[in-house]
Amino acid sequence: MLGVFEVYVETHFSAAHALRGYPGDCARLHGHNWIVRIFVRCRELDDTGIGIDFRVIKEHVRDVLRGLDHCNINEIPPFRELNPSSENIARHLYQELSRRINSEAVRVSKIQVSETPNAGAFYWEE
Repeated sequence: MLGVFEVYVETHFSAAHALRGYPGDCARLHGHNWIVRIFVRCRELDDTGIGIDFRVIKEHVRDVLRGLDHCNINEIPPFRELNPSSENIARHLYQELSRRINSEAVRVSKIQVSETPNAGAFYWEE
């Protein structure tokens, strides 16, 4: 049986959004301190016993989140057309980080985006 390691990094950003077409308060512009967890699967470890350095993940995440932090997400592509729900933000982060991190031995496995400590969404591809 082949073993797989899964590591994660948790971070956060602050941003506003409004859910277009939503039948309630969330249709109005409001903000969150978003919590993001990035899960990365590693099939191999290097000579120091590391699949991927947490710092590498953090650098890529920091670059991607720089475009969302302290912004109105509705004004940022692709969210000018796409509703900025937790689900869509999780998918966006998954796609952006996969392009940057994925290799033969390392893959972004899933992303968790939470609007509050008690509510959020996961996104992954099978």
